Amino acid sequence: MKRPRDINQHAKHTVDLATGLIEEPDAEPQGPQLRGVARANALSPQRRSEIARKAAAARWGKRTAAGG
Repeated sequence: MKRPRDINQHAKHTVDLATGLIEEPDAEPQGPQLRGVARANALSPQRRSEIARKAAAARWGKRTAAGG
């Protein structure tokens, strides 16, 4: 649930949470996050390792090429 943008509504929401009138819903993956979780579960550990190794090489390769 998104929090209200209006400062007064936000204050009421905060008080309602603190007093137990409402409960904060558990954060569950949504949209792109959910697809990422599904993809990670579908990949083998070896494939996930390959992807991570490639990403680290790209990340650190740029850093060392830039000189720091």
